[in-house]
Amino acid sequence: MALVKYNNNSISAVTSAASIPSGAMTLIKTLTASSSSTLSFVNGSSDVVLDSTYPIYKFVYTSIHAATEGAAFQFNMTLNGSDYNVTKTTTFFEALHNESGSASNLTYETGEDLAQGTGFQNLIRNFGNGNDECASGELMLFNPSSTTFVKHFISRSSGHHQSDYNLHEFVAGYGNTTSAVTGVRFQMNSGNIDAGTIKLYGIKDS
Repeated sequence: MALVKYNNNSISAVTSAASIPSGAMTLIKTLTASSSSTLSFVNGSSDVVLDSTYPIYKFVYTSIHAATEGAAFQFNMTLNGSDYNVTKTTTFFEALHNESGSASNLTYETGEDLAQGTGFQNLIRNFGNGNDECASGELMLFNPSSTTFVKHFISRSSGHHQSDYNLHEFVAGYGNTTSAVTGVRFQMNSGNIDAGTIKLYGIKDS
């Protein structure tokens, strides 16, 4: 077996790899639901949450519990701080598996996407509202302050279906606007967000 001899230059090169820049993630704001109709991250006179400081914004939602059986967790964006109706084109697909192991699937859900729609986009559907049932996931929003490009987003979530399925749901799309997005709102399509937290992080790309 051949022996490999490393010289000082080789070791220095390996050691210096630790200094390669990587994205830094900074917590901006945390909202906690308590029978809340909506949770909104929106720029205000004393609270700027989405601007040009970061090229990437990440929302992390944890243990979201629905008040209503079968509800969907959804989001929308605003340009003016009050009207959450940005035009969006999106895709939605999901993997599922039930607790008995008798059913599984991976499908594109044509009824869950938008084609130049202004309504709220579902991120997780068919919530169970049992005491131990919830969902968690993340939504990435890219360059929301741009006045040149559309606003891309990607979401992935794991949820407890009302019929005891695990749903792994993937949503992506863009807000078809070149105006700056100044806020994001989360809500259920029916009933309140009974409990859970949403944290907003800013991510530097260097």
